[in-house]
Amino acid sequence: MNSRQRDQLATLVFYSIAAGITALLFGLIGYMLYQGFPKLTLDFLTSPSSSFKAGGGIGSQLFNSFYILVLTMLFTIPLGLGGGIYMAEYARDNKLTSTIRTCIEVLASLPSIVIGMFGLLVFVNLTGWGYTMIGGALALTVFNLPVMVRVCEDALRSVPREQKEASLALGLTHWHSIKTVLLPAAFPGILTGAILASGRVFGEAASLLFTAGITTPTLDFGNWNPFDSVSPLNIFRPAETLAVHIWSVNTQGLIPDVRAVADGSAAVLILAVLVFNLLARWIGSLLHKKITAQA
Repeated sequence: MNSRQRDQLATLVFYSIAAGITALLFGLIGYMLYQGFPKLTLDFLTSPSSSFKAGGGIGSQLFNSFYILVLTMLFTIPLGLGGGIYMAEYARDNKLTSTIRTCIEVLASLPSIVIGMFGLLVFVNLTGWGYTMIGGALALTVFNLPVMVRVCEDALRSVPREQKEASLALGLTHWHSIKTVLLPAAFPGILTGAILASGRVFGEAASLLFTAGITTPTLDFGNWNPFDSVSPLNIFRPAETLAVHIWSVNTQGLIPDVRAVADGSAAVLILAVLVFNLLARWIGSLLHKKITAQA
């Protein structure tokens, strides 16, 4: 074959791979939505789950998933952003920073079950809290922090250095240049990292089994006292998330409609991740235009 034919063959191969991956993704999502969509009713989304009879819902688990997401990101974003700024702008290129990067890469590759065992040791047993939502959020912070740090560092390093040098030449301090020049320019990359971390929180189950638990007390959604044991805002209560609930109903098999509940929960989980990602990108686009003074 001549070079033109090889180029056409390579193009065909890559297009075929892309089409195959897209078809597999849409097929998987379509199958799960097809199986779970008939179960999606208002009663299913709002009523509490039942352990021994059919007709239970996922209201508490759905609320727990969003609540633990908010708690996790409250820890992950500031710490990850601070670590990324330090690694990109303040850390010197020496053995210490090389060791830190190696530790971050190792931590990012740890299985979630290992993070769960670490959370069980530290946030459950050592603190004496037991299975709590705050323990699960801290474990997920450990799980997501390496990804957030690396994404923030890469996003800041991808900004052309001329922009920083121009701001310094105008008399701005280093921190003011980071705050007003580098962070707005790197915002899309940082937002991508936050969305990736959020998606991992939604779908994570293994680490939450050992930290947040697999049970949820009967919640009183009219009680907003965060110190009450039945309040949904209490961070020191067990909290079964949607992903853990899918695992739980499939392994325990105590309810007669276990397949319908699992299919409906999986469909809700997929839709929640999709809607959250779309909203996050839309809000991030608006914020990026605002802080960069784009029309």
